[in-house]
Amino acid sequence: MEEDIKKAFEVLVSGGLILYPTDTIWGIGCDATNEEAVHRVYELKRRVDSKALITLLDNPIKLDYYIDEVPSIAWDLIELSEKPLTIIYDGARNVAPNLMAEDGSLAIRITKEKFSQELCKRFRKALVSTSANISGEPAPANFDDISEEIKQGVDYIVKYRQDDTNKSKASSIIKLGKTGEVKIIRE
Repeated sequence: MEEDIKKAFEVLVSGGLILYPTDTIWGIGCDATNEEAVHRVYELKRRVDSKALITLLDNPIKLDYYIDEVPSIAWDLIELSEKPLTIIYDGARNVAPNLMAEDGSLAIRITKEKFSQELCKRFRKALVSTSANISGEPAPANFDDISEEIKQGVDYIVKYRQDDTNKSKASSIIKLGKTGEVKIIRE
């Protein structure tokens, strides 16, 4: 795992794309502050950039850097959630402009998975984490389900957990309004 983290870190710093395991499904990742890298992710997925991407953080304390005003209910939701939870927040900042949704919101998940958490911690920035598939195709349940096109389109493929055959699932997604209203996007 250590060697994978070092190599993935180097690729992220240079503006490259990685294919990596997360707390949910395998993801395509890049530096969430690098507009060109984010653009490459959209191109690889053949996805319009008006559909925002999810970002990962290793610690909820970092939310304040990326969101203008974190609703107080968010802290409880993060702490009490038993499965991976992505929260869409209004008032994104300090990320690539093409990463945010048209309304200025940003989807963030706090990862508790060993590899992605350590990579986020060392990188010290938010990481893009979007499903490793072409837009409109099924999300891969494990590494073997990822298409060759996606594998060929990234600069580094993490070796850690490639042999894991557990069927992974995408996270739940909710949108939080500034005053705490909750809208369920995906259960």
